[in-house]
Amino acid sequence: MFNNFGSKKEVDFFKLLYEQCNKTLEGVMVLQEYCLTHDKNIGQKVCEIEKEGDLQRRILIDEINKTFITPIEREDIFELSRTIDDMLDYARTTVEEIQIYNLQPNEDIKNMVSILVDMASGLTIAVNHLEKHKSITTEQAIKVKKCENKMEELYRNSVARLFESDDIKYILKNREVYRHLSNAADKGDLAADILCYIIVKNG
Repeated sequence: MFNNFGSKKEVDFFKLLYEQCNKTLEGVMVLQEYCLTHDKNIGQKVCEIEKEGDLQRRILIDEINKTFITPIEREDIFELSRTIDDMLDYARTTVEEIQIYNLQPNEDIKNMVSILVDMASGLTIAVNHLEKHKSITTEQAIKVKKCENKMEELYRNSVARLFESDDIKYILKNREVYRHLSNAADKGDLAADILCYIIVKNG
């Protein structure tokens, strides 16, 4: 059941998860802006947002440890929080890879990031309705998983396009960035799976 019985301190874990999702969405949207502008200051903002997200996760974990009974199983809260945080981590490392390799984000990178924005948006909506509107959560989780399928297809096609180039350094550098974005999408897909699992257990 989605009720918090016996807790001495009222902690809104749904709100904490939503805030963490919203921070990840913010980070991915700023990553998208960075890829469009290639402005180092905007790239730095992604890194700052990632640190804010880490703090949110630490607060959530601290509340889990202090709360006797949680509205959903503490392991599920922990795992959902971790996957959401992982998405934001990969947004930061994407910026770092682009800067280290001195790359100008190409159209494939921009399109991958656009899919990540859709995934983060869907997860934010899903988590926002987790407590009271489970059908919306399920609907959004399914959309997120469809986005991951699109990312997988785009990733394969993007790598194939890379190998049309004779510039080995260009191929290797971009492929590393592609991997970070693909890994971020994998984490988003896992978050959607966890949400569906929570619904099944608590529906």
